[in-house]
Formats: sequence, C-alpha cells, structure tokens
Amino acid sequence: MSESLSILLTTALWAAVLRIATPLIFAMLGELICERAGIVNLGIEGIMTVGALTAWYCVYAGHGLWTAWLIAALVGASCGLFHGVFSITMAQSQHVTGLGVTLLATGLASFVYRTAVPSKATPPTITAFAPLDLPWLGHPLLAATAPTYLALALVALVAYVLWHTPLGLAIRLVGEHPQGAQAQGINVVAVRYGCLAVGSALMALGGAFLTTAAFNSFVINMVQGRGWMALALVVFGAWRPGLALLGALLYAGFDAYQLRLQTLFPGIPYQIFLMAPYLLAIAAMVPMARKAIGPQALMRPFVKGER
Repeated sequence: MSESLSILLTTALWAAVLRIATPLIFAMLGELICERAGIVNLGIEGIMTVGALTAWYCVYAGHGLWTAWLIAALVGASCGLFHGVFSITMAQSQHVTGLGVTLLATGLASFVYRTAVPSKATPPTITAFAPLDLPWLGHPLLAATAPTYLALALVALVAYVLWHTPLGLAIRLVGEHPQGAQAQGINVVAVRYGCLAVGSALMALGGAFLTTAAFNSFVINMVQGRGWMALALVVFGAWRPGLALLGALLYAGFDAYQLRLQTLFPGIPYQIFLMAPYLLAIAAMVPMARKAIGPQALMRPFVKGER
C-alpha cells in the first residue's frame, strides 16, 4: 500500500498526466467550440485519426514538425467543413453526419497509410518533439513538449475569446438562440462553419500530438476512443474550458496511475486496471453532467428566416 501511495509523489507520474491529457485537451477544446455554436461534432474520432496520420506522414516525408502540424490542422478543418455541408447547409442530422465523417476519415487514414508504407513490417518512426529545456521554471514536473504548453495556453485563449470578446458573444448567441442572432445581424451559417473548421482543426492537432510527441509512429486505431472521451469532458466541464481542463487532468491522472499499479500488482488481470480510469471518470462526471446545461440550440438545424 505504501508503494502505491508513494507513486503519487513522483514527478514522473505528473509528467505523464500532462502528456496523457494533452490530446484530450486539444480534442475537448475543438468539440467545445463546435458545440458552443450549436453543432455536435461526432466526427471527432475520425478527425483525430486523420490528423495523427497527416502529421506523422508529413514528418516522415521530410517536413518539419510545426509544418506537419499546420497541414494536419488544415486537413482537420477540411473535415469540419465537409461536416458542415451536410449538417449546416443541408440541415441533416448532426449525429449521422458526424458518425459518417468518423467512418470516412478513419477508413481514409487506413487506406493512405497502407498505400504509403505497404511493405513495412513495423511502423516507421520519426523524430518527435523533445521535452523543452526550461530551467527557469525550476521544476522537472514541467518538463513537457511544446505542444503541451500550447494546449494549456489555448484553454486560456478559448475561455477569454468565448467570455470576453464580441466574437465569443456571437458564438454563444448562435448556439443559444440562432434566430435571435440572425435578428442582430449575425451570420449564423458563417459562425457555425467557422467554429466547425476551427474546432475540427484542434481535434486534428490532438491526433497529431499522438504521432509527433507522445509517440513517434502511426498505428491504425491509435486514437483508441480519446475522441469520445473528449465529448464527455465537454459535458463534464459544463461547456466551459476551465472545468473541462480539470476533467481532462482528472482522467489522465487515473490513467497514468493505473499504468504504474499494473507493475505493483502483477497477479491482478491488467484489464481491471485498464477499466479503472473509465469507471472513475464516469463516477466523477455523472454528478457534474446532471447539473450541466448545454447550449439551447445544440443539435437543432438552423433554417434562415424560420422562427
């Protein structure tokens, strides 16, 4: 028991928490932006997958890491715009459209990967982001890669934009009362398309982190449900970036801890430890979700001129 408790005091554990939470933070922010504008983006899992492949392949082809991230973001934004054609312009079901994007993007990523590296017995590797050497921070806990710091900064930026700028007010109004937003001269369709593009770009960056920072190669299905967890984090955070960040760190803490417990209790089936983070996260999220009130126009198609 003392060994299991002492793990909580190690800097390696908390460094792992930041690393595990980073892709969730990117994905959560992307979904939160979409939902604040009234669009549920169930394409998140597929967009993360295609973002992971895009970033990895760009570096594998000889481009720089940040160039790869920019291209991955553009690919993610394109997926979001594709989603918007059906869910916004054609006013089709957001659920069905999002699941279609996930299936399409995941299948496309698998096809491109197998076409690009058909004869490799093991996944090719790249040179990934290295932890930043910032001695002035004065603590090894903060020895993380640049994308982790970017994710944390984006939480503050998104919170500021949503709650302290006219753009954020327009986004929230579109998600709450699109007809009222239209009456105020706000282009509801443009705002929703913009949020889908930006949100999907952030989702793709969550996938890009997996292949260029957390790991250094691409594997089919490597996202492993992180997109669905990000959806839950948005609800847990009551559609607020700060609370959703707390949820991401909470889940990442459970996940990092169970990985270390597996080595202390080898006699216990590892599947039990793998389930633990999800069970604990659900237990923590249920009370929060009951109190959360989402945007009133969430999942409701907008038809111009309709009251």
